[in-house]
Amino acid sequence: QVQVVESGGGLVQAGGSLRLSCAASGLTFSNYAMTWFRQAPGKEREFVTTIRWIDETTIYADSVKGRFTISKDNAKNTVYLQMNSLKPDDTAVYYCAAISRDDGGNDYWGQGTQVTVSS
Repeated sequence: QVQVVESGGGLVQAGGSLRLSCAASGLTFSNYAMTWFRQAPGKEREFVTTIRWIDETTIYADSVKGRFTISKDNAKNTVYLQMNSLKPDDTAVYYCAAISRDDGGNDYWGQGTQVTVSS
């Protein structure tokens, strides 16, 4: 049984930092890219960042480049999203997803964690 569970969201003032965690289990990790998305109220879900488990290749959305860092802990099967210099525009529900690298493979999503940045 595959599980993807986010944690670490909360309320922070603008300029502050938060670290989100995404713990996954039941996957063959080398087949996946662990990816963070976010969805703000009234907006579509958008890509934030991704890390390929097999070689740690990372990609960031322009809006978070230089402020957010994705990393992983192989021993804990956990991916982290370190968010610094947070802005009110970063307020959203953040979702972690295991995105399959195989055509037709299944993707797995967490339930989301709320991040609220106050001005």
